[in-house]
Amino acid sequence: MVLVTELTKALGLEVPLVQGGMQWVGVPQLVTAVSNAGGLGLLTALTQPSPDALREAIRETRKNLKPGVDERSKYGGFGVNITILPSINPPDYEGYTRAALEEGVRIFETAGSNPGPIIKAVKEYGGYVIHKCTTVRHARSAQKLGADMLSIDGFECAGHPGEDDIGGLVLMARAFEELSVPFIASGGIANGQGLAAALALGACGANMGTRFMCTKEADIHENVKRAIVDSDERQTVHMFRTLRNTARVFKNKVSMQVVELEKKGAKFPEIQPLVSGQRGRKVYTEGDLDAGVWTAGITLGLIHDIPTCEELVKRIGQDAEKHIDRLASLSAHKSSSSASRESRL
Repeated sequence: MVLVTELTKALGLEVPLVQGGMQWVGVPQLVTAVSNAGGLGLLTALTQPSPDALREAIRETRKNLKPGVDERSKYGGFGVNITILPSINPPDYEGYTRAALEEGVRIFETAGSNPGPIIKAVKEYGGYVIHKCTTVRHARSAQKLGADMLSIDGFECAGHPGEDDIGGLVLMARAFEELSVPFIASGGIANGQGLAAALALGACGANMGTRFMCTKEADIHENVKRAIVDSDERQTVHMFRTLRNTARVFKNKVSMQVVELEKKGAKFPEIQPLVSGQRGRKVYTEGDLDAGVWTAGITLGLIHDIPTCEELVKRIGQDAEKHIDRLASLSAHKSSSSASRESRL
């Protein structure tokens, strides 16, 4: 049995898995490994300090792809994530988009508010856009803007789950009711059982972040990977709730300090030094788990090892197939039981 979905058909994937575009983590080493394993690797544009640096990251990624991976679909073998952040001094989104397009990238994951300009630019180059969103209403808007696929991000996810607090079980079912373009599930998925569940709810694949952080090729400190393995689903916390910019992060000294400050009515300028991106980056580079805040989803409770991306993608695909077969057997058992009852009448 081979899993064939709208995602695998559109992008030539062997397994319908997308590596989340994670700040400081979505770099060439991991992206190459995921794409070579049969999933879709995504470079995180804003991890790179400039559009020119993104160009170099794209070239490095492409150079290390296995033969044939970059030709497996008309859109290529990997993509770029561009997350549109609320900011007084926004990054050069147009520059990052242009750099990626000029380097031949045709798969983009967008996230955040107003992806319209990026979607328009990518479509002019004949590209493919997956837009990540946390609500069905935002998904409908992205659909109107021309997104080819949506990534529906449930409350279980790492990073920003939105403010509606809707878990993936209901959110995906609602997306299946409302959307006319295909969607993948994001948040709360780390194994084949989760992928099978997402497919049952109408998704055509899954986006995984925390699970791909805990692989041999993820270019982050071993202490972080061990912390993921040793933690359970209770080791995350929401901060920025009072600022209406909720973020799920690993529960450590810094994130709990932020939560306590929020309870006392602190505004962002007071919190800002604690949550700087550079402090968070030190967690990944130096392995000090309390150096800053770092994102993690509640899939912490489902991650028990540190495999290669090839091992992980293959395992998840095979496990998903087993769970799908198990569910199919329930229907077959019912039919067999009905036939048996009828024969006794």
